[in-house]
Amino acid sequence: MILVVDSGATKSDWIALSNAGEQLFMTQTLGLSPEVLTREVIEDRLANNYELSQNSEKVEQVHFYGAGCGTDRMKKFLNEIFSDFFPNAHIDVQEDTYAAIYATTEIGKQGIVCILGTGSNCSYYDGHQAFQKVTSLGYILMDDGSGNFFGRKLLRDYYFHKMPQDLGMKFSKQFDLEADVIKEYLYKQPNPNTYLAKFARFLIENKEHSYCKGVIEKGLQQFVNNHIMQFELATKVPIHFVGSIAHFLQDEVRACLERNDLVIGKIEQRPIDGLVEFHKKTL
Repeated sequence: MILVVDSGATKSDWIALSNAGEQLFMTQTLGLSPEVLTREVIEDRLANNYELSQNSEKVEQVHFYGAGCGTDRMKKFLNEIFSDFFPNAHIDVQEDTYAAIYATTEIGKQGIVCILGTGSNCSYYDGHQAFQKVTSLGYILMDDGSGNFFGRKLLRDYYFHKMPQDLGMKFSKQFDLEADVIKEYLYKQPNPNTYLAKFARFLIENKEHSYCKGVIEKGLQQFVNNHIMQFELATKVPIHFVGSIAHFLQDEVRACLERNDLVIGKIEQRPIDGLVEFHKKTL
């Protein structure tokens, strides 16, 4: 049995394949980002999934692509956890950038591949290898244009009274915005980045409001400036996107790229289907 996994900060999609490439089952856990979760939390999320716990000893390969897996330390951390949980499996942990690449590009073709979901990232793919010029420092300092980036912006503007009154009233009715509640989730609960990202739904639902339009436009432009334009070939190769923010704001993403004379490529909400097809070819 082979497991192919696409893990974001919010959720992880798991697809099990037979050695002949047939899909055996599909399941989902909460996100398994090693940057923000302890070993105990990750182990609990694995153990509490029925399909994974029932088949743990049958798994021969695990191909895991995850947010927060960009350093050797984080890869080793997850490798040890998966090796204990799947005792008969060869474990391969890669950062989620490669999931985005395999889902949107073809081997041998150049492109810039971006992630815009709970978090954000950007890589140049030369047809064989991925290159990054900036090492991500996580959701607090980086993640321009992501769900948690927009969520943080909404909360700050609401508390600094910069959100228009009509929108602020609507925002306060939809979410519990008590200071103690927000601080509990940000500083005491796991996955504060996922908590922030949930507020981005409000931005998407109200994207025709002039305030929301401005927030979206500035956030996407910041992502272009800091991430995409760092690559010299940015205006000469297609720009691909994966992630929920890219999917639900794809009209705005296309408009932003057009303003910057950039070529839009594919926009995929979830890379898991493309990942499975990629791994089927290697069986």
